[in-house]
Amino acid sequence: MAQGKGETAVNRGRVVREWLQIAAGLWVFAFGVHLTIRADIGLAPWDCLGMGLANHTPLNYGMAMTATSVIILLIDLLLKERIGYGTIIDALLTGNFVQLYNDLDPFPETGSVWLGVGIMLMGFVFMALGMWIYMRAAQCCGPRDSLLVGLGRRLPRVPIGAVEVLLWAAVLLAGWSLGGPVGIGTLISTFGAGAVMQLVYSLLGFDPRTIRHRGVLEVTRVLMGKTGQAPAEKEERGKRIG
Repeated sequence: MAQGKGETAVNRGRVVREWLQIAAGLWVFAFGVHLTIRADIGLAPWDCLGMGLANHTPLNYGMAMTATSVIILLIDLLLKERIGYGTIIDALLTGNFVQLYNDLDPFPETGSVWLGVGIMLMGFVFMALGMWIYMRAAQCCGPRDSLLVGLGRRLPRVPIGAVEVLLWAAVLLAGWSLGGPVGIGTLISTFGAGAVMQLVYSLLGFDPRTIRHRGVLEVTRVLMGKTGQAPAEKEERGKRIG
């Protein structure tokens, strides 16, 4: 359904503001990832892979993570998973934001394992806050989340948690074989990041399952003035994030 010029302009402006919101959320999220790296007690599986690739290629960590995210995005498309502009922005920006924080790093060396654990836990808080900002724009999740959902769809008899563990194990093995840092922080990241995220979301009163995400085609139609803007959030308990 065609829109009037005024309505089209309003909806386009809203989409652009959502893109800026996504970028802001990724900026906060990237700071959290930087803290987990800066803790210097071992990295989460995907970050371990990024560091491993950086050790064996001309790419720095940020470029390695961006290249990895783009490849995963292509796999998501092959798996016919729902892709949004948020997914694309995530793939292109997050790794480079983390690299910028790494380059500007103002923090002193971590003096102890316990201090490193504290820094890593604080990193999880910023990651959760960044994802909260990012997901409220309702333009789909990042490439890695879409990959997990896609694999889960093709392994219907395997619990999604088990699929996630298998995926992380494969990624961690690849990162470790390439020389990526593995340590107690790897274990804490695997089991602690989700717990901290749930705590933060509970304090914020936020449930990501209530969000109605919009894919690239739906948002593109809004930009072209062919349909109305869908609400960013909708109370649909149990709806899959896609």
